[in-house]
Amino acid sequence: MSFDGLFTKAMVDELVRSLKGGRINKVHQPYKNEVILTIRANGVNQKLLLSAHPSYARVQFTNEAYDNPSEAPMFCMLLRKHIEGYILEDIYQVETDRMIVLEIKGRNEIGDISYKQLIIEIMGRHSNIVLVDKTRNVILDSIKHVSFAVNSHRAILPGQPYVFPPEQHKQNPFHSSEDELLRKIDYNAGKLDRQLVEQFAGISPLFAKEVIFQSGLANRSTIPGTFIRMIKKVETGEISPSIISSGGKDAFYLFPLEHLKGEIKTFPTLSELLDRFYFGKAERDRVKQQGNDIERFIQNEKEKNEKKINKLKATLKEAEKADQYQRSGELLTANLYAAKKGMRDIEVLDYYDESGGTILIPLDPRKTPSENAQKYFSKYQKAKNAVEIVVDQIEKAQVEVAYFDNLLQQVQAASPKDIQEIREELVEGGYIRERQKKKLKKAQNVKPILDHFLSTDGTDIIVGKNNKQNDYLTNKLAARDEIWLHTKDIPGSHVVIRSKEPSDETIREAAVLASYYSKARNSSSVPVDFTKVRFVKKPSGAKPGFVIYDNQQTVYVTPDEELVLKLKK
Repeated sequence: MSFDGLFTKAMVDELVRSLKGGRINKVHQPYKNEVILTIRANGVNQKLLLSAHPSYARVQFTNEAYDNPSEAPMFCMLLRKHIEGYILEDIYQVETDRMIVLEIKGRNEIGDISYKQLIIEIMGRHSNIVLVDKTRNVILDSIKHVSFAVNSHRAILPGQPYVFPPEQHKQNPFHSSEDELLRKIDYNAGKLDRQLVEQFAGISPLFAKEVIFQSGLANRSTIPGTFIRMIKKVETGEISPSIISSGGKDAFYLFPLEHLKGEIKTFPTLSELLDRFYFGKAERDRVKQQGNDIERFIQNEKEKNEKKINKLKATLKEAEKADQYQRSGELLTANLYAAKKGMRDIEVLDYYDESGGTILIPLDPRKTPSENAQKYFSKYQKAKNAVEIVVDQIEKAQVEVAYFDNLLQQVQAASPKDIQEIREELVEGGYIRERQKKKLKKAQNVKPILDHFLSTDGTDIIVGKNNKQNDYLTNKLAARDEIWLHTKDIPGSHVVIRSKEPSDETIREAAVLASYYSKARNSSSVPVDFTKVRFVKKPSGAKPGFVIYDNQQTVYVTPDEELVLKLKK
């Protein structure tokens, strides 16, 4: 639990410095559990993210771009009515809990002064965002509704009085002394880090483990001093926001955690730290929810075609006996005089065999020798025709497998807006039924929204993350002499450098983007082809996003998420 009470305290300090006294200009609710407030303070607009996500609940400034729905949710509409244009008078933490209160003042629709509170409760899957009429202490609405049937202590419903969560009756670490630590902790009972969590409010297991680690020989004489020293750092703002990568897992905190023994990356602010840590995580979760049915469908179609190929190959193997059937038919015809109805086989001289050997030909005893010969010729013709048909079917099935493999990669790298475009593509291809005809037709007339990046030397790089975007980028938007990139023989995105003569560094950075937005994201030394757009062609009747190209050069790069973040516009 990285976002503990101490982290909340530091985040509130960061928000107060930048937002206190600012005006709430816009309210958006891009996703079910997240609200974005655009606040004008100190002469600049800043986006404040309030998240009640069950796994990624937090409050922070954000520079990430969020796609807003065409129709605002009801909670968003209510927030706009009650707090847009209002002044953010104060921001504070409730005790040392993971609760942040925004005190908001403005004039209501009849011109009277109105006081509201926007309370963000960061409590894992119970996280919530609640709008309260401060004067009456009445809940106006919340992003999640909770009845008494779910929580006997309090209901979070419109019209109910707002009640804070029950107190845990723990000691406030900011008001503690070394003597109190000596009294609170049983040094002979062991599990000292757990005792710290149980006795002091706002303390997470991460912080407690770090106290024990930095205490060295953890005992009565070392733990109290270390605990107070670390609490003072939080209280005075002596922090160094850090992501610690250890054992394949990442954790974040106010400062490096030495007990995790991992790679450490520091950030200027807590919000920049959170933008980096949650980059793609919450979005990937939303994509999984919105596109789970699509991903499952694509996976099933891919597997279905793979099974079809295996069956067709077995049929092809059988069909390869065509020459044997022809040979048996011709040898039997040459020896009709020696065959009689009722025979189960006949051994004849094989004049195809240079050594002059014989061959045993199985016969149907119910048929005449002539009918048996005709049967072999019929099987030969059928097998010969089957080879052509089966080879064609195998090629078509292989195209389908490659297509669905490409779509799977696109789903895994998609944003929520990309999922809708992939869904539309499957409808247009006749793979799935159209769900909302009017909305789909309207969407088809909208140009795909592409991801833009800026190379180190300032050159624009554009990435298409699904087939609609790839087709539009390569075949319509890009100029003929601009540079086009794609991973070599690996499903991935089309990438275009908006320059006729880009620098080697820009080509390398664009290649990193191409490798990152491909199936080889977790690989190293990924081959990426690049050529001029004029040498990229879409064959007639080809699947969406499929192209052929020539005059290419190849560069080998390793996907780098840090570089992707750095280049993103």
